[in-house]
Order: sequence, then structure tokens, then C-alpha cells
Amino acid sequence: MKAVCLLSGGLDSATCLAVARDEGFECHALSFDYGQRHRVELESAAKVAASFAAAQHLIVPVDLRLFGGSALTADLEVPKSGVTQGIPVTYVPARNTVFLSFALAWAEVLACSDIFIGVNAIDYSGYPDCRPEFIQAFERMANLATKAGVEGRTRIKIHTPLIELSKSEIIKLAGKLAVDFRLTHSCYDPDELGRSCGLCDSCRLRLKGFREARMRDPIEYSN
Repeated sequence: MKAVCLLSGGLDSATCLAVARDEGFECHALSFDYGQRHRVELESAAKVAASFAAAQHLIVPVDLRLFGGSALTADLEVPKSGVTQGIPVTYVPARNTVFLSFALAWAEVLACSDIFIGVNAIDYSGYPDCRPEFIQAFERMANLATKAGVEGRTRIKIHTPLIELSKSEIIKLAGKLAVDFRLTHSCYDPDELGRSCGLCDSCRLRLKGFREARMRDPIEYSN
């Protein structure tokens, strides 16, 4: 039983991969080199994929810097004054739509029906492509858009096991599933040594989750 698992190298996607493995799937991990300023996350993705013995790990180049429009793909400052209200400038236009489209293509080639993505709609930065209604709409589209779906050979299911969990609940689940937190990277604006800033939205949400879970985050922070 195969599954395509989107893997950024962050805490959530690592936990999602662990869930897929725990449910008995042969995991084919998919990451993207999309011109992100925190490209160090790809090193983490490779380490996480190896730690869970992924059957394959592909890193797809797709340069979203050509469009810009985000602090992660353009020369815009990453906010560090607190978790942003509304949709922050770190939102990358249509990123999860792009990523899921690639995952769908690979799933069809692999003749598998299952795609895992670690989106979360509780402790998150307000991205519209992390909401349940987006995932449900994409799943409907996926079953209309592929030859395998039209011929009835597959019925695509997009698994979002973390979507209704708080960050502390995700961290506790990750601990139970033996995720090595030291391998993960969440920061949007790491320093030249790859250390997390501790101040961006993603770092703040991660640290808040560890505090609420009464656990210590083992990664290194510059602040």
C-alpha cells in the first residue's frame, strides 16, 4: 500500500510522514526546492525521509521566485514581531495547490490512491490553503482530473491527520511516533549557520507548542 507524502522538513510534515508509516503505508516522500529563503529545510527533509525509511524521496525544482509575492520567495522582510493576524506576507501564492498537483501526478504514476499532507488549521499562520474546505475541494478535483480516476482504477484520498490538532498535540503525537525533533526545521528566516531565528511566525508557533506540551525543543536557536 503506497502513499505520496509531502515533506517540507518541518515539524508538521515530519509528523505526517510518521503517521503514514504507522498506518502501514510505503511512503514516497516529495519535497520542493521552490526558491524558498529557508532552503535549509530540504536538508532536514532528506534526513527525516531517511529516518523513516521512505521508499523514495524526490526533491522537485519549481522556482516560485519567478512570481514572488511572498517573503519566502521575494526580497520582503519576514515579520518577527509576533504571530500575524490575517494572512501574513509569508504566504506563498497557491503553494499547496502547486505541491498537491505534483503529488497527484506522482500518485497516478505510482498507481496509488493516498496522498498525505501535514496542513494544520488550528495553530497556524492563517494560510487559506491549509483549511479543510480547500483540501476537500482539491480531492474532488483530483478524482475528476486523472486518467486513473476517470477509469475507476483509483479513488484519490488526501489525508490530513494533523488538520484539527493544536501544535502541542502534534508535538505529543510526534513524540509517540518517534519523530526525531532534532532533524526538523521550521524557521522561515534562519541565519547563515542554519539556526532558527526564534522570532518568525513559524518559530513562535513551534516554541509555543513545545511549551504547552511541557517538552523542550532540542533544535538550536540564534535568539
